[in-house]
Amino acid sequence: MADTSEEAYGAAYSEMAGLKQAVSGVVGSVIAGVDGLLLIHDLHGGPEPHDIAALAAATFGLGRQTGLALRQGPFRESTVRSHRGYFSVYAVGDTALLAVLGGEGLNIARLHLEARAVTARLLLMLDVHVAAQARL
Repeated sequence: MADTSEEAYGAAYSEMAGLKQAVSGVVGSVIAGVDGLLLIHDLHGGPEPHDIAALAAATFGLGRQTGLALRQGPFRESTVRSHRGYFSVYAVGDTALLAVLGGEGLNIARLHLEARAVTARLLLMLDVHVAAQARL
């Protein structure tokens, strides 16, 4: 049975919900393309999800260029710590990003552990979804 967009998005929403449950202080997250196009989000109130997607793409661009200039390889993740919270961006393969907003009480070490596992699962979902679409 071919994977549908609805199934892929449902699985991605489940991953985002699981991240909120597993890591104290996670406010919400977005999944976006590296071009800043918002795919899905679980933010309610607060910052505009489209803005978060655009900021994730900007963070990715800066991180990618830094990695190239320093000859340290492709972008994997970046975290910005502000006075009242965190903004972490994780690569999901070469074409998508997971951006996570956290409050000032966020357990950042736990977020990194959990988010890396989530991005690996999201990458598999995206790969399966792309393969299924190619067969149609």
